[in-house]
Amino acid sequence: MNLHEQLGALEVGVDQLIQAVVAPQAENIPETSAQAAAQEAPVDHVVTCESKAEGEAVATEAEAAAAADQASTPAEEPAVRIQPTLEINRPARNEITMTIGGQMVALRAEQIGQLIEELSNARASMTPEPPPGIPPGWRFVSTKNPVMAVQKQSNGDRLLVMRHTGHGWVPFTFSPDMVIQLYMLLTKG
Repeated sequence: MNLHEQLGALEVGVDQLIQAVVAPQAENIPETSAQAAAQEAPVDHVVTCESKAEGEAVATEAEAAAAADQASTPAEEPAVRIQPTLEINRPARNEITMTIGGQMVALRAEQIGQLIEELSNARASMTPEPPPGIPPGWRFVSTKNPVMAVQKQSNGDRLLVMRHTGHGWVPFTFSPDMVIQLYMLLTKG
């Protein structure tokens, strides 16, 4: 499955999850003519995420689309927009629960690995890119002496794949010049 197919599958899965949460809630809200017209067009959803472990709220989708949607709503019809929250808990060592708008899903290690892979593939194509330097206060889990595999590419590049205990197999491609720089960096004393 190539990156575009994976992104498509991820988008479909996220849309289905959002629809499962938002659709039952929408049935309890009277529909206005503006909302009926909006349902015929593609809809961007805004989801607010809250991590129980860290207690920080983060907007995960286009806030600009929400602002544009509210700006197009006539003043006499107040916009009612339900923003389900994402809650993440860890009830057991080998389980994570995710709750969106009251709907809970328990994820085991294999499913978490699949979710990390799908999110990583999607994030790789998004902007802005991650910061070029290590952010202050960044929390991480380091893997000591990871299992590695190296493959020479036809253009002279080297593919290095390392197994991280949290992220799984993480691939990196290095040009010949970067291989030399990496060697010098690792042997610098």
